[in-house]
Amino acid sequence: MNHNGKIITISSVKGGVGKTTLVLNLAGIYYLMKKSVLIIDLDLYAGGVATCLNVDCKRDIYGLIDDLSNNRSIELKDYICSYNNGIDVLANPRDPRDVSKIESKYISKIFDIVRQEYDVILVDTSHLLDEVCLTALDNSYNSVFVITNDLVDLKNMKSLISIFNEMKKENYKIVLNNSRDTGRDYISLFDIRNMIKRNVDYTISKSFYIKNIDRYVLNGEILTLNKNIVRFNSSDIKNMNLLALSLIKDEKEENSDED
Repeated sequence: MNHNGKIITISSVKGGVGKTTLVLNLAGIYYLMKKSVLIIDLDLYAGGVATCLNVDCKRDIYGLIDDLSNNRSIELKDYICSYNNGIDVLANPRDPRDVSKIESKYISKIFDIVRQEYDVILVDTSHLLDEVCLTALDNSYNSVFVITNDLVDLKNMKSLISIFNEMKKENYKIVLNNSRDTGRDYISLFDIRNMIKRNVDYTISKSFYIKNIDRYVLNGEILTLNKNIVRFNSSDIKNMNLLALSLIKDEKEENSDED
């Protein structure tokens, strides 16, 4: 079955901005859209996708890359674990010593394989823009950069945007996560736009702050699949749906909308 799936990479320029939470929430939204979803955890040293979803992955991305590099016959299903009947996970290496053995050229090969099996592939990355992360960004249909109301974060994002402008890179969105640090709002949205020299595409409001989020993590729940959270946070969920749709929208559709 040829899905010709879309690779969506979620990244940041600073740790602790809620990047993985957004990955999981988007996975839940695409699942409700009846899309087959694969989450690839490319936060190789500190990834937490499998942990957050309470899935026990016997094999991981290193095992897949090791078999690819040695020209062994592979079946994708042997390397992934399932969260439910529509969301699968390709986990980061269980042994951190394996991370240094991963060559970025195999990331592109993995993407070519998973595109044929899934509608949407969500890639969670480290905030360090290393070769693996850059390879993921280069091979993505769309990318998301999560920022917060933090001066260091915004200055780093401004520098990255200037590089993207020089490269004429346009296939990325900026998401401002105000639910991460609800007490830190001294920089207005207007000032943030002026500081990074770019519009913010989507904002996650302070109201989406989940006080008992640890309980959901312990239970391996995705917030956008929890009916109570969806009911009480309808505005933010609607906004995430718009973000999710924009990330997989075909260029032909965008052009027709403009016309």
